[in-house]
Amino acid sequence: MRRRTPPPPSPLPQRDGIDPVRVRLPGDGAWATVREHLVERLGAARTGVVDGMLAAGQVVGADGRAVTPDTAYVPGMFVWYHRELPPEVPVPFPLEIVHRDDHVVVVDKPHFMATTPRGSHVTESALARLRRELDLPALGAAHRLDRLTAGLVLFTVRPEERGAYQALFRDRRVRKVYEAVAPYDPELALPRTVRSRIVKERGVLAAYEVAGEPNAVSRVELVGHRPSGLGRYRLLPATGQTHQLRVHMNTLGVPILGDPLYPEVTAPVPAGDFRRPLQLLARELEFTDPVTGTEHRLRSGRVLGAWASYDDWAASRAGDVPQ
Repeated sequence: MRRRTPPPPSPLPQRDGIDPVRVRLPGDGAWATVREHLVERLGAARTGVVDGMLAAGQVVGADGRAVTPDTAYVPGMFVWYHRELPPEVPVPFPLEIVHRDDHVVVVDKPHFMATTPRGSHVTESALARLRRELDLPALGAAHRLDRLTAGLVLFTVRPEERGAYQALFRDRRVRKVYEAVAPYDPELALPRTVRSRIVKERGVLAAYEVAGEPNAVSRVELVGHRPSGLGRYRLLPATGQTHQLRVHMNTLGVPILGDPLYPEVTAPVPAGDFRRPLQLLARELEFTDPVTGTEHRLRSGRVLGAWASYDDWAASRAGDVPQ
C-alpha cells in the first residue's frame, strides 16, 4: 500500500492556542489563481474577506511567503491562514491539573468548557487554554468530554505518542467512573447494566435509542439518596457512545439534573449563563500508560453542586457555586 505523504509543517504559529487553517488545493479544477479557489471554498459572500486577507499577507504558502491575488493555482499546493474568531464569553472556572509528566497532562475540566475547539467554543476550549497556560503548542486531546460534563480529561504532550493514548480509549483499556445526581426512585432496582442501541445524528442535538444490536453499555449503581428526593449515582460506561450516560439515565426514568436535552430539549442556555450545570462528573480514570508502563488511577476533586446543597444549586446565579 502506498503511504500518503504527510503535509509540510505549518509556516504560521498558533494564535491563542489555535492552529491555523490548512488548505490543500485539489488536484483537479479550473481555477486560475489561489484566490479564485478560496473565494469558491469560503463562499462568494466572503469574497471581501478573502481579498482582505490576501492584501494583508495573511495567506501563506509552505515557504511562509504571502499568497498574492494573482498567485497561480498549483494542484496539491498547501496554503495556511488564521480564521477571524468572534469574541467568546470566558468560562470563569479554572482547569485543575491532576497529573502532568513528559507524556501526558490530565486535567479536571469544569462544566461549560469544551474539550477541543468546536463551533462557537474555540479559544475558551480546554485544549486552547492549556496550550496557552502551559506553553505546550503541540498538546492534543486523547479523548473528549461533553462541554456540559465536568471531570478528568487526558491530553498528550508529544504528537508522535498521541495515537498510543487514543488507542487506550478506542480499545476500552481505560476504566472510567462517572458520578451523577438525579432523582431517586425507590422502585428502581439497582445496580443494573443498561444495554441499548444509541443513534446520534449530525445536526440533531439529542441522541436516541433504536431497536437493534446494542452499541452502548452502562452499569448504574446507587451510592446514596436523601429525603429531598435526590440520588447520587455511580456510572461505569463500558462503551463510549455520544451522550450515552445521559440517555441511559433518562431511559431509567431518572434523568440527570441540569440536562438541557433529556428528557426533552429545552431552550438554549444564553452565553455566559453558568447556573445549574449538568450534574455529571467524570470522577476517575484508571489505565496503564502505553509509553511508560506506569499504572495510573486518577480522581477528580470536584463536588457536584446539587449534592452538596440542592437549594444553592437550584437558586445559584452565574459563578456563585464552584464548578
